Amino acid sequence: MTFNRRRFLVSGLAAGLASGGAMGQGLDQRPPVRPAPDPRDIIAGSGLPGQVGFALTNARGEALSLGHAALKVAPASTMKVLTSLFALDRLGPSHRFRTKIVRSGDMLILVGGGDPVLTTDDLAQLAAQLANSGQGRPARFAVWGGALPQLPEITNQQADYLAYNPSVSGIMLNFNRVHLGWRRVGVDYQLSMEARGAEHSPRAYTMTARPADQRDLFTYRNDGEREYWTVSRAAMGRNGSRWLPVRLPELYAADVLQTLCRARGMVLPTPEVIDHLPQGDVVAFHDSPPVEVLIRDMLKYSTNLTAETLGLHASGAKTLDESAGQMQEWLGNIGRGMQLADHSGLSSDSRISAFGMTRVLSGPGRDLNLQPLLKQNPLVDDLGRDSSARHLIAAKTGTLNFVSNLAGYVTTADGAEGTFAVFCTDPGRRDASKGLELPAGVSTWTRAAKSLQRDLIRGFGKRLDAA
Repeated sequence: MTFNRRRFLVSGLAAGLASGGAMGQGLDQRPPVRPAPDPRDIIAGSGLPGQVGFALTNARGEALSLGHAALKVAPASTMKVLTSLFALDRLGPSHRFRTKIVRSGDMLILVGGGDPVLTTDDLAQLAAQLANSGQGRPARFAVWGGALPQLPEITNQQADYLAYNPSVSGIMLNFNRVHLGWRRVGVDYQLSMEARGAEHSPRAYTMTARPADQRDLFTYRNDGEREYWTVSRAAMGRNGSRWLPVRLPELYAADVLQTLCRARGMVLPTPEVIDHLPQGDVVAFHDSPPVEVLIRDMLKYSTNLTAETLGLHASGAKTLDESAGQMQEWLGNIGRGMQLADHSGLSSDSRISAFGMTRVLSGPGRDLNLQPLLKQNPLVDDLGRDSSARHLIAAKTGTLNFVSNLAGYVTTADGAEGTFAVFCTDPGRRDASKGLELPAGVSTWTRAAKSLQRDLIRGFGKRLDAA
């Protein structure tokens, strides 16, 4: 006989109830449920310096628990929740961005379509298509990046050497980053700059880097044709590497394509940047993944460049301020009182309240089915698994110096669903550390904030079950 656990439990339960014995007496009423802890007690017990705003709503958007829920703070990367919904609605989940090579007379043109995830390996595929197309050697080689506004950086509030604050353009390669590597050779260092991909990592000829005796970790300049970095010898150690942002993205992408074509026997002239795109025939192209996939990966890895480009594509605006303003208008009444400065949350000029965020999640978030695109249980990465948890969360984290936010959906083991936002910030230390990389005390503070968020969400789950 096949063992049927459900039939066994049901029959056993029926027998117990029929017998009127101890088993029946214990199950004729639901065991008492311990009341959900007061969030204010959890916050006070955490000892976290700074301010905490939180909101919990049920599946209908009705408030169940609020604390400083109207306090407007920098949303950090939870801003990407709003951007995801804006892009899903304006662009559609299946939309793709196309990078092309166009032949116009005697000129070959690399045409950017605003693909935020274009890689060196993708350019290698374009080079292969071009080599197989039978094209003769062009007299001119150009690159056009006018599909999006050309911005030197996402925000001026961050250090210019941080790879997560790159330029924005219609052509973006490797998230507009270049890979710097160094190793000690004798008494000095050998440095390399590569357009690193999974299969192809050609030298980036538009970049140079050299060691220097200097107080600053990095210095940077460009002359419109090349980018120049210096690196502090004292900070380099023996061997190492890191990503640096690209500020001349059109020339960077064209240079890499030129190298990849040369490897296939097709020599292209020195690239030039053009502002006007002439008519021509498409001889090679590469499509990005669909918007839905771009959003899922952006929410998982919190890529700022993807957020900014999706927002700019969705709005068609010429500046980030204007684009963020259009996103706020799109939100309608839900966006009232918000202050939006970009699409990634990298700028600290944006302001959103915890309750405002739950309204977004409960309204357009449910209408556009955001929950499956969010990362599952994101606190596990920093805190490990919570063995006592009886709930699942799908949420987006947001982190700046002395800012730690979490917003998303919580589902209990009993099937109750809710939306939540927990925004933690230490305003004094936040203001004192803008633009710094890992200021003193920020790692300890951030971990404590995430632990508090986990404790609050555990209580939110109990409150949802009791509602």
